[in-house]
Amino acid sequence: MKEIAVFGGGCFWCTEAVFGELRGVISVMPGYAGGTKTNPTYEEVCSGKTGHAEVIKIEYDPGRIKFTDLLTVFFATHDPSTPNRQGNDVGTQYRSIILYTNTEQKKQAEEFIKKLNESSPEGKPIVTEIKPLEKFYEAEEYHREYYKKNSAQPYCQIVINPKLEKLQKEFADLLKSHARG
Repeated sequence: MKEIAVFGGGCFWCTEAVFGELRGVISVMPGYAGGTKTNPTYEEVCSGKTGHAEVIKIEYDPGRIKFTDLLTVFFATHDPSTPNRQGNDVGTQYRSIILYTNTEQKKQAEEFIKKLNESSPEGKPIVTEIKPLEKFYEAEEYHREYYKKNSAQPYCQIVINPKLEKLQKEFADLLKSHARG
């Protein structure tokens, strides 16, 4: 059995690299969703005029990893309190967004955000959008497995590597490399 989760947490090169490491994740596809333009290109999405965010579509086995585990990693590996920004990446395409594929995902995402906000009342509130997935558009080929193909690039070294190091340190039990059986 497979399920689909769709998250946007900044640049999809980063989120694809992170979620591809998790056990129970079958595939991760970068793409665009949450906007109005049909079949947008990367350049159009970057213009901020399509309404789309850079997202990843995660195919996963709920028998091996729970949606709440995916949410935990999602919120730990980006800043969900900054609207339309992740680090130096600025624009609506970099907003924090969860595009749910069923009502249970919506409920779990809302509860997760509520708990995060309650656990840090003096902190910045979570601004992550939660909306239904209407349409997902796959990103162009050169965006797929970007980190694996370009890990020596400065962006990968400076931005993606620290996220992967945090993932390995804080979520070792969720990684494919630590999977049992």
